[in-house]
Amino acid sequence: MIDNHDDQGPSAVDLAAIEQEWPLIAAELDVLDAEITLLYAEDHGGPTVLDWRRLRRAESRVTRAAADLATGTTAPRRVA
Repeated sequence: MIDNHDDQGPSAVDLAAIEQEWPLIAAELDVLDAEITLLYAEDHGGPTVLDWRRLRRAESRVTRAAADLATGTTAPRRVA
């Protein structure tokens, strides 16, 4: 096993890579959250139309973020 990291933590290059990929990471977390909501909804009468819409929108964000990352374009960041 090769250990290229020291005890200093991530380098500036590592942090820059994470920052560049963050929109995709956040979008994938939104999909995960929507999927968890669907699973819990099964115990409470089933998912609603809004639950399914939330999943579709989250999947669309993943697609857009992946395309932006692949082409090198960056979408404006949303502020919560």
